[in-house]
Amino acid sequence: MKKVELTEAIINAKKEKGLSWEAIADAAGKSVVWTTSACLGMNSFPEDTAHAVLEFLDLPADLVADMTACPHKAWEKAVPQDPLVYRIYEIVGVYGDTLKEIIHEKFGDGIMSAIDFHMDVQKEENPKGDRVVITMNGKFLKYSVW
Repeated sequence: MKKVELTEAIINAKKEKGLSWEAIADAAGKSVVWTTSACLGMNSFPEDTAHAVLEFLDLPADLVADMTACPHKAWEKAVPQDPLVYRIYEIVGVYGDTLKEIIHEKFGDGIMSAIDFHMDVQKEENPKGDRVVITMNGKFLKYSVW
């Protein structure tokens, strides 16, 4: 099965069962952001996690091989050349649909404002290598219905 078809099967099972990404992540024993990203085909599942998700969603066990296959992380956009900007761009490419799914699930149909917005960048010292902590905080703007 192609990753696109696998993603469709997972999303359909999620909808049919009325599940949240959080519930699927709990069944997987992983974070909601990572689990959603993997379900959307942007990460590969470890075998035990694939089994747990398939069982939770009542999907065939023979899909494990497809879930554990390495994904092709590509999107059709112009790619920035600066390494730091490229990595942030890569994060949005890999996790953008995941963030969209989780934001819609928690807030409803809308967007995060880039006008009523602030961002913070902190350095977190870590013995394994210092960490970059980026916090984005934007007002949720619900789409109007008329």
